[in-house]
Amino acid sequence: MQNTGKLAGKTIFITGGSRGIGKAIALKAAKDKANIIIAAKTADPHPKLEGTIFSAAKEIEAAGGQCLPVQVDVREEGQVQEAVDKAVKQFGGLDILVNNASAIFLAGTQETPMKRYDLMNQINARGTYLTSKICIPHLLKSKNPHILNLSPPLNLNPVWFKGNLAYTMAKYGMSMCVLGMSAEFRDEAVWTAAMEMMTGDESSKKCRKPEICADAFYAIVTQDSRKFTGNFCIDDKVLADAGITDFEQYAVEPGQELMPDFFLDAADGMGGIIREQSDKAFAAKARAENAASKGKPQSHSAGGGGENHAAIFDAIGQHIKAKPDPKLKGTYVFQVGEKSWFLNVENGDQGEGEAPSGKPIATLSMNDADFLEIFSGKLQSATAYMSGRLKIKGDMGAAMKLDKLLAQKNKK
Repeated sequence: MQNTGKLAGKTIFITGGSRGIGKAIALKAAKDKANIIIAAKTADPHPKLEGTIFSAAKEIEAAGGQCLPVQVDVREEGQVQEAVDKAVKQFGGLDILVNNASAIFLAGTQETPMKRYDLMNQINARGTYLTSKICIPHLLKSKNPHILNLSPPLNLNPVWFKGNLAYTMAKYGMSMCVLGMSAEFRDEAVWTAAMEMMTGDESSKKCRKPEICADAFYAIVTQDSRKFTGNFCIDDKVLADAGITDFEQYAVEPGQELMPDFFLDAADGMGGIIREQSDKAFAAKARAENAASKGKPQSHSAGGGGENHAAIFDAIGQHIKAKPDPKLKGTYVFQVGEKSWFLNVENGDQGEGEAPSGKPIATLSMNDADFLEIFSGKLQSATAYMSGRLKIKGDMGAAMKLDKLLAQKNKK
């Protein structure tokens, strides 16, 4: 989406904007010569995460905008208040708030420590509420005020709760701010929400670049806030409505089909349509393979449709022993149809049955056909999970990391 200059001179307060989607939004607005406040925690270089509030500020200014970098923990009311006061003093007011700061921990109820629960709810739900509350008096003075929360549409389908309840509750807290505050300030301000993408390891190849959210942000906040209010917006749907037809420009790896979003059912936007089409395609493929395999010997290799997967687990075990990955820890259990297999990703031990010792990090359940797709590298775990073909009990984040192991194994 091309910049139109409509954000020139506008002042935009972005939480968690030192990297990722927040920074992409800031750079998009900077091209219009907007004023940007980067309110994030990272002031010093992080060993694992790129970017600080100061490096982001340099990029924003190089793109044409003005920037005020402020170190802020959105859990601390005093820090948020001080940051907003500095922003208003330097730029004279606020026009747009982007609640981007977020914490994530994907695991079931028993596997989620309360410190993780508290962190997610304090940053996601409380941080959004607090920052919005402090910014409102200044936003109400703007001619076209907007607030955009990077959170999902409210969806009560149990599939989005059962594997990661604490995270869903925290993100939906942000989404409820959309409903409640848009009604409260309907005649004065707008509150919208864009869909957050989640990526990881090999799954990132099918993810969208942060620029898709930046362009969706631009399409939203350049509308009249008194006519466009209280909406749950999905990035690709917003851009399609704005006339964008080329979505490959947003793919991390061109040529890859964009992965459907979390929290979206088949009826929700293009992400849901992709999932629905994908489900139909996989079902048709499975039926064709089953019909073709009748009366033929069953193969143990990925893609052969066999029920005995000992050869696959043996190959993975041998790969781990030859080239262990220090980032992968513990034992996983795979429930394939009626059979279960264990795999220790540290030493390569594997076999049929439950894990020989201790509680597995995660249990992954799937049918035979999807097992073959996942273990041949044709289907990423995140895509399988989001389309309902893979069920995960335990540490979901750790389970998603297996894509990297499978990718390495399949390169042999």
